[in-house]
Formats: sequence, structure tokens, C-alpha cells
Amino acid sequence: MLYFVGLGLFDEKDISIKGLERIRDSDEIFLESYTSRLTGTNIQKMELLYGKKLTILGRQDVENEPEKILEAAKKGDAVFLTGGDPMVSTTHSDLRIRAMREGIETAIIHASSIQSAVCGLSGLQNYRFGKSCSVPYPEKGWFPTTPLNTILKNLDDNLHTIVFLDIKPDRFMTVNEGIEIIEQMAGMENKTPPKLYIGIARAGSDAPAVIAGDAEKLKSADFGDPLHILIVPGELHMMEQEYLETFAGL
Repeated sequence: MLYFVGLGLFDEKDISIKGLERIRDSDEIFLESYTSRLTGTNIQKMELLYGKKLTILGRQDVENEPEKILEAAKKGDAVFLTGGDPMVSTTHSDLRIRAMREGIETAIIHASSIQSAVCGLSGLQNYRFGKSCSVPYPEKGWFPTTPLNTILKNLDDNLHTIVFLDIKPDRFMTVNEGIEIIEQMAGMENKTPPKLYIGIARAGSDAPAVIAGDAEKLKSADFGDPLHILIVPGELHMMEQEYLETFAGL
């Protein structure tokens, strides 16, 4: 049996009781480390609470070499842990499909995710979000502008956009960097960049940062420790406006 278990947003205590019980009752535990991170904890704290040794997986392990996960699920009960909700990534969906093709039963234990948390922290109404996008760190000879096009399309449709910021093994993209990169994209495409942003840091922690305003305000703001996420809102409903004024300094 292969269980997909979400860890929630910030630290080792965000896991559900159901998820924790499943970890403790299973034979092998795998932790996917590339789509999200629990920045409020570390592996040692997680292993202490969960009572199990964690096998850390990179993107290559999951996408191209998933055999050890599948073999563990064939021999007994295996758990595949992910930050947030377990099925928000297409690579996780692919792993579940592969398991089913090999006759391995699967189950999902859900958890809180950033996609729901941003609504509570920003006050933006969940049904007004369009397609999300990710802003990667540019590399030599590679500077994709697709994220800007997604944002501008959503703005044309009066929809909000969740902008996921890049995670590297040695660094995490900040809200400040994300806005600067979006502005560079706009310059390359000769298009007008968004006028309003909302930056969020450490969702799920006791002290999340939520700041709304124009690019200059957010580029100079100190959001503190990761993880950061960016929202580009469409035209604000009066309740959304008031919420941001009250809780995000708009």
C-alpha cells in the first residue's frame, strides 16, 4: 500500500492526526523535498515526532527513479510525504498512476495547502483566482516570460493570480526578487507590469508576514524568513479591499 500524506504548511506539527498515525503504522517513509519545504522545522524534529526514519527524495528520485518507493509499497505499507497537500504536483499524480499500474493500492491523507491559506491571509475570495504560475530564477540564456503572460491574462479576466516562487537547494526566492523578475519580464515583452501585489511569508506559522501595495513598497519590504509567495490581485471587491487595508497595510 502506498499512502500520500500531506504535511501542511510550516512545521512538523501541521500534520493531521490521521497522517501521523499512518506514518507510525507504516514500514517505510519517504519525504519529497523539491516542490515545497517545511521551513519551520528540520529532519531531526520530524523524525523525533513521527518516530520513524525518513528517506529524503529529490526530483530525480520521484520522476525518473521511483522504483524504491514502489518496491517498498509492494512489500508493505509505504508513505510518501509532501509539504502542503499531497496531490498538488503533477509528479505526485504521476507516481500514483504508476503505483496503480503495478497493482499497488493507494490512498491520500490531505492537509492544508498554500492555495487555501492565501485566501485566509489575504482576504481574497477563492473563486476569483485564475490560473497560477511559477517564477523561476533566470539562468544563462534562459529567461521565460510565460509567468507574465499568465498574470496579464488573469488581469484581463479580472482574476487573481497565485505566483509560486522558485525553491533551490541553496536558496529560496523572496517576494522582492519575484517582483523584480516580473518587472524584467515586462520590460523584455514591452508590456506594463502589474500595479498591485500581495506578498506572504511563512504561511502557517505563528507570525506570517502579509503586505500589500505597489511594486516599490513590496520590493523594499522585509518579509523575513521563507517560504515566500506572491499574489497579483485583479480588481478588488470592497470586502477584499477592506481586508487588505486591515490586515496587510494596503
